Amino acid sequence: MRGFLEVADVFRVHGSAYRQAHEMPLRHLRAMRAVETCRTAALGGHVDACDHCCQVRVSYNSCRNRHCPKCQGLDKERWLEARKRDFLPTHYFHPVFTLPEGMRPVALRNQQPVYSILFRAASESIKELTEDPKYLGAEVGFIAILHTWTQTLMDHPHLHCIVTGGGLCRDGKRWVPCKGEFFLPVKVLSRLFRGKFLAYLKEAYESGKLVFPGKIAHLKGKRAFKSLLKELYKQEWVVYCKPPFRSAEMVMDYLGRYTHRVAISNERLEKLEGGRVTFRYRDRGDNNALKPMTLDASEFIRRFLLHILPEDFMKIRHYGILSNRNRKSKLSRCKTLLGVHGRQERPEKEPWQDLLARITGVDPRICPYCGKGNMVLKEVLNPSAYPLAP
Repeated sequence: MRGFLEVADVFRVHGSAYRQAHEMPLRHLRAMRAVETCRTAALGGHVDACDHCCQVRVSYNSCRNRHCPKCQGLDKERWLEARKRDFLPTHYFHPVFTLPEGMRPVALRNQQPVYSILFRAASESIKELTEDPKYLGAEVGFIAILHTWTQTLMDHPHLHCIVTGGGLCRDGKRWVPCKGEFFLPVKVLSRLFRGKFLAYLKEAYESGKLVFPGKIAHLKGKRAFKSLLKELYKQEWVVYCKPPFRSAEMVMDYLGRYTHRVAISNERLEKLEGGRVTFRYRDRGDNNALKPMTLDASEFIRRFLLHILPEDFMKIRHYGILSNRNRKSKLSRCKTLLGVHGRQERPEKEPWQDLLARITGVDPRICPYCGKGNMVLKEVLNPSAYPLAP
């Protein structure tokens, strides 16, 4: 089944039993339903016929769920096209902020508040240090992207940040470049991030925004929670800066691979046999060697669902000169200072057929059978009845 197996197949075969055995939040049920029904009759579709050879093609609609392995391609390309207008002729740094292992059980059960704190603490740490004249003395721009998984689908919340290699000075009259390979001292950045995160976490606890079900029930008590904070504060938190991107093209290549990722792609699945799922993963501890891992289907589903984000939670955020409110003013000023000439108009939304043809080289409007005729819509198929969760 290699090359043809999908997460949807695992859900269709074993999803019903999993739902019956576990109490699940509505967003998990919705995500499972979306993945199971994606590009099937359940979502409806249309019938096209070639105006040359008369061959008929039936196409079913996509679910458009952001956690579906099949639905990220076109959204990713549209997002990247929009980002091209924001790039500046400078190198970009790539710091990564990771939550320590002792924090992950709380984060997993409090995704909305804890992931929000992760964004806030990381972004404020970058802004505070880069605006300090000791390090840069300017306002940078950056994109923060939340990832929550490891190669084996375990929970591992971390933020990838793409930061401009310089920024706009306070009076807006100069572009201040970073010095060579220097961005920010990692140890200083790490400790500032740790302090901010734990302060905001304590604030969330005291205001009743955190819950402590199941295995972390003991942390509900003030003494236990205070002990957790003390233990986390003793640790050195993992913040590191990868080698800088030398050009906008390198940034685009990276973003194209990382921004619209889901926990696991269909390409990594190898087989589904005897109630067990086998997939490939890279072993970071063994020079990134590709290895197989086999899990019970129930465990595979459980791990996949760990990474379903809260409804409407923004997993990609923009800050500083790249924030929405600054794009027209400060980003435009930066382009002028850096010699980027010409006004970049916001392009009209590209039809999905044109976009697909551009990125794949295959025009869905051309008949795939004879290659000469055009596919003409003949019939719209209504969605079939499909229960939320059997």
